[in-house]
Amino acid sequence: MLETRQWGQTGNVPILLLHEGLGSVSMWRDFPAKLADQTARKVIAYSRQGYGASGAFEDAYALDFMHREADATVRLMDDVGLARAHVFGHSDGAPIALLIAARYPGRVASLVLEAPHVFVESMCLSAIRGLAPHAETLVERLARHHRDAASVFRQWFAIWTDPRVPEWSIEADIATVRCPTLIVQGERGEYGTFEQVERTCALLPQALQLRLPDCGHSPHRDCEQQVLQACKEFYGGFCDERHV
Repeated sequence: MLETRQWGQTGNVPILLLHEGLGSVSMWRDFPAKLADQTARKVIAYSRQGYGASGAFEDAYALDFMHREADATVRLMDDVGLARAHVFGHSDGAPIALLIAARYPGRVASLVLEAPHVFVESMCLSAIRGLAPHAETLVERLARHHRDAASVFRQWFAIWTDPRVPEWSIEADIATVRCPTLIVQGERGEYGTFEQVERTCALLPQALQLRLPDCGHSPHRDCEQQVLQACKEFYGGFCDERHV
């Protein structure tokens, strides 16, 4: 059973939020409500298996976990009767969103990719390894948002410190994605640089960019008003019958 929540009641194609690697429905805070109000669209968020108030992890993560999560997201869409969505992915949610668009192009009206990673940078791995001494404190903080915060941190930390991870990339998987795309990246992102944007745009020539100079890994929190305004303008372009 997956935890889901909805904001807004409009009949347009909804926005589906995919959370970060340690995220959940509650960790979006009040951003979904503001996004629904700003864009006049229904917004749906869910916690992946093992996260938030969703059911426990069924298996340990493997290197293809994002591909599996892409398939799981489409199954959730089927379960809630969501034929198509504007998919907004943050951090780990962004490559999952890209994989959905590549594997199920008819299900994705557009993509917003916030702090995406399509390959692994050394600074990302250094930042994650640097959390090890603070794991206990971090788990205590995450416990407000997850039924089993220790398992969430353990799964996430284990996969991103796997010795095979430096070779991980989804670039070959996403070369066919052609839906409208907005990429949002903060200059001070702890887990990725603007090279993520450049390499993604090399594969997705239709993508728009929002580069935020005074912003960290979570633009929807660090630069909320700029992200909301960019989303309003981006989704406002979907006025024809294909994208409403």
